[in-house]
Amino acid sequence: MGKALIPPDGGHVESINLREALEERYLAYALSTIMGRALPDARDGLKPVHRRILYGMHLLRLDPNSAFKKSAKIVGDVMGSFHPHGDQSIYDALVRLAQDFSSRYPLVDGQGNFGNIDGDGAAAYRYTEARMTEVAQMLLEGIDEDAIDFRENYSGDLKEPVVLPASIPNLLANGTSGIAVGMATSIPPHNIAELCDASLALIKNPDATAEDLVQYVQGPDLPTGGIIVDTRAQITEAYRTGKGGFRVRARWHVEDQGRGTYQIVVTEIPYQVQKSRLIEKIAELIQTRKVPLLADVRDESAEDIRVVLEPRARTVDAALLMESLFKLTELESRISLNMNVLSKGIVPKVMNLSEVLREWLEHRREVLVRRSAFRLAQIKHRLEVLEGYLVAYLNLDEVIRIIRYEDEPKQELIKTFSLTDLQAESILNMRLRSLRKLEEFEIRSEHEKLSAEMAEIEALLGSEDKQWKTVAWQIKEVRKTFGPETPLGKRRTGFADAPEHDVEDIQQSMIEREPITVVVSEKGWIRALKGHVSDYTTLTFKTDDGLKMAFHAETTDKLLVFSTGGKFYTLGADKLPGGRGHGEPIRLMVDMDNAQDIVTVFVHKPGRKLLLASTDGRGFIVPETEVIANTRKGKQVLNVDGTEEARICVEAAGDLVAIIGQNRKFLVFPAEQVPEMTRGKGVRLQRYKDGGPADVRMFSTADGLTWMDSSGRSYTRTAEELKPWIAERGQAGRLPPDKFPKTNSFGTPPLK
Repeated sequence: MGKALIPPDGGHVESINLREALEERYLAYALSTIMGRALPDARDGLKPVHRRILYGMHLLRLDPNSAFKKSAKIVGDVMGSFHPHGDQSIYDALVRLAQDFSSRYPLVDGQGNFGNIDGDGAAAYRYTEARMTEVAQMLLEGIDEDAIDFRENYSGDLKEPVVLPASIPNLLANGTSGIAVGMATSIPPHNIAELCDASLALIKNPDATAEDLVQYVQGPDLPTGGIIVDTRAQITEAYRTGKGGFRVRARWHVEDQGRGTYQIVVTEIPYQVQKSRLIEKIAELIQTRKVPLLADVRDESAEDIRVVLEPRARTVDAALLMESLFKLTELESRISLNMNVLSKGIVPKVMNLSEVLREWLEHRREVLVRRSAFRLAQIKHRLEVLEGYLVAYLNLDEVIRIIRYEDEPKQELIKTFSLTDLQAESILNMRLRSLRKLEEFEIRSEHEKLSAEMAEIEALLGSEDKQWKTVAWQIKEVRKTFGPETPLGKRRTGFADAPEHDVEDIQQSMIEREPITVVVSEKGWIRALKGHVSDYTTLTFKTDDGLKMAFHAETTDKLLVFSTGGKFYTLGADKLPGGRGHGEPIRLMVDMDNAQDIVTVFVHKPGRKLLLASTDGRGFIVPETEVIANTRKGKQVLNVDGTEEARICVEAAGDLVAIIGQNRKFLVFPAEQVPEMTRGKGVRLQRYKDGGPADVRMFSTADGLTWMDSSGRSYTRTAEELKPWIAERGQAGRLPPDKFPKTNSFGTPPLK
């Protein structure tokens, strides 16, 4: 093997560091991808493939007024002359330029099947035909007037443009996206009229920042419309940094069907979302009952989009239904902004709004200067010729004699009349029929006009201020073409604040509402039986376990669990284990300490208040909304120390508090003496020598206090009858009224 590697005589072995070789080659590949394929030029907003397609169509004279040509012809010419890559990649780029749902201002006018918003592809290029649009012509305006540089194509036998003159700010107008090596770009389309306004403001004030320009460029203007629901601050920040994103929602309205029924109609969907996939997703959510508020979805689209959503019932809140769909489907999508472009066509960098527009304006000024210089050269050439014609007219007989009789007429003309080579050549090339037109007036008139134009151009080239004024005039003309009142220039994407819907409401709307019976065992196991069960004697439990509590609820409810550690935990009723088995331990569903037990479980009612008490007789009132826990860890509300535990959680409704201790001492005091807090130990409700509170109720003076004995009989005592027991908070109390249960419990449910 070793001998085989030795080169023949005259050769030599060169050692190459593998790492350096790979770095060098990979860097070359990365640069070619960044500059030659994936990133757009900041000046004309085009990648090489798009620029070559437009230039190829220009050479084929496919102007907006010309006849269409087969896409296969265009693809073939572009591939053969400028873009030696796959024909499919060229055709895909061509198709995208023609789709009015992909490009805000299409550059290609397509005839035939160019795909649709449902995601169907275009027909093969042998079937479709294309030509340029007027917008594309504006990008090429002045290309034959030395406005831009040309470079050799890949084979060196033709020239291709380095950049297009671009009389519109195409980078932002049509947007672009691309993935290079180590960097990517994503720019959504914008409104040309707004970009023109921002550009004019930038010419007036070259120091204008992105924040200043956002008052003109409100945000993206997407081909498919929709509504952007970001705040002005978020939009401004995205344009200030050149990186960010926009939340775009579908546009919808409610159609009244009569008799109180309605349907929702979606007329615009977010940019780059395939309608067919979107409808499939919604249908799938209906089947899996993820959106119980929705009954059906239909696609009634023709030329315009019309997706019909039928609510489950007439009572369904349309806004809430749409909020749940925005969360679950692409009816709301995020459009990213990453203005990573090639500055001057060479340096890749992330630019902000003012930098991108400034780059385009500098390019427009350079194009103006170059086109003016080109026109100036043409004028000078023509003036030289006209001056020669004037000499010929004034000395016509002598000129004719020289041409007829002299052997070297050209040299003789130059010598006799002090003409230049060009003037002599022009006179000699004149047709005889032109002699009758060679009137001095016409020659002098054209000479004067051209001289005046030359003076204007020279003044323009000599004054930067005049150049910017001309660029501003050109931009104003573009704005007229794409003004807000024109069909193409009218803004399609609107702005709105996302409706303030409670996250809880939205989550609830995604749960199908069904009646359930929640069963909690003594050992803290929980399950949910379907329907509202009233007979609990048939329930089975594990050995040494029994029924602690059971209550009716619905799958959309939230359950609150209060532990002896003074913590509240939140469970979704829809997530409870089914009633076939024994359920699951609550302490496994939340992060509850093994040493702690469950005081109570109940259905959350937002407006309610709770009275909490611990084993040492301390307590306070807390609004129920303050005890909701958003995590498995729960929320500490009642603080307990050492051997103390949370014991009581009852509804706080009324102006009096009745408390009975384990020592069978009974006390009634005003509810206003108990503070309302969100967390703490609370105040002493009743004083004990030993033991603690057995039960507490709050009641109103008007209704009196009701309790129930073990036989199910209820007794009510008025506030007047309870006067002997009414005292200040924190006292020891006295033995309870007659017929009070020996269990030291009020017997009535603490939380209904």
